[in-house]
Order: sequence, then C-alpha cells, then structure tokens
Amino acid sequence: MPVLPVAGDLPRGARYGGASPAPVTVAEPAPDPEEAVLAARGTVAALGRLRAEGRGGEAHVVLCEAAARPGAWLPALRTELERAGLGADWTTLLWEVASQPAARVAAAADALALAGRGDDGRLLLRQGVARPAGEIADTVMALEDEGMAPRAGALLAAYVEVRSAEDTARVAERDPFRLVPRLLAAARAVSPSRERDLIHALRVAGHLAA
Repeated sequence: MPVLPVAGDLPRGARYGGASPAPVTVAEPAPDPEEAVLAARGTVAALGRLRAEGRGGEAHVVLCEAAARPGAWLPALRTELERAGLGADWTTLLWEVASQPAARVAAAADALALAGRGDDGRLLLRQGVARPAGEIADTVMALEDEGMAPRAGALLAAYVEVRSAEDTARVAERDPFRLVPRLLAAARAVSPSRERDLIHALRVAGHLAA
C-alpha cells in the first residue's frame, strides 16, 4: 500500500504520543488520480481483511497511515470505503485526519468540498479546530500568504462556530491588525449573535476599541 511522505508535517495530539506540531506547511503534492484510486483500493482491501480477521488494532494503524497522506487523496478513499461498506472506518479516518496540523486539515476539507463531499469537509474542520488559538492564527496567515484565502476563511469560520468567543479572541493576539477583521467577518457569516459575542470578547481582550 503506497504511503506518500508528509511534506514536512508531523502528526500531533494524544493519539500520536503528544508530538509537537511542525512549522506551518501549506503546500501538498497533487496526487495522480489513478494512483489515488489504486492506493485507496489497497487500503480498503487491507482494512477489510484485517476486520474480517478481528485484528482491529492493525486496522487502526492502516487508517492512521491513510490519514497521513495528502488531503487530496481522501475523496477516492471515501468512495472505496463506501463501496466496501466500511462507513465506520471513514468516521475514524476523519478523526485521525483532524489531528493533523491545521493547514493539512484545511487542505483535506477543501479537497472533500471540491469532490462534492462538503458535509464531510465541514465536519472535518469542526473536529480539527480543537487546537491552540496561536496555531490557528499562524495557519490562517500562512494560508493567506500562499494565496489560499478561501481555505483560511473556512478554517476561521469553523473555529468561530465551534469555539467560545473568548477562545476566538485569542486568535487575534498574533496580529490584531490583520486578524481582527477576518475574525469578525467569519463570526458575521456564522450568526449575528456570534458576531456580538466576539465583538465583546475582542474589546475585553483589548483588540477592539469600545
């Protein structure tokens, strides 16, 4: 089963032994469509065999390896898992992808949306924003610097939707001049009440004038 190198990023989170996140890296290699399908089929065949033999731990290792591939590989894997009746493994796979560095989570969500899997992409983003505000800020700015503003906006919108106004206000600490307008725009897109709460939190934090 082919596994691509992960463009300098390391997995993070408790399920990876508490590894520290690597510096933000936004570029990922574009997969060859045929290679992505072949890899997906190989992964699903291995999962099916391990599940049939009751080797759940080894099956989870296969899912972790799949989660470490570039996000653009996910749509093909989603399709093959559906065909094999392994929907529960897709849920686990999304959870593992969500533990990757935030730039990779945003890339994976973008790939799913482009493939018509917008619901999966939104779920992935909501799962993926359970991380420090500083990491979100660094990722958003790196994505924008690389010309990926829509991807940065989607990540911020998920953060605003899921996290408290106080947590969201902490994102602005990295660069208030740059990030406050983006945070407010994201909150406005979620709901008027979320925007009001964020305005208050930003004022309390000293990032917005009264």
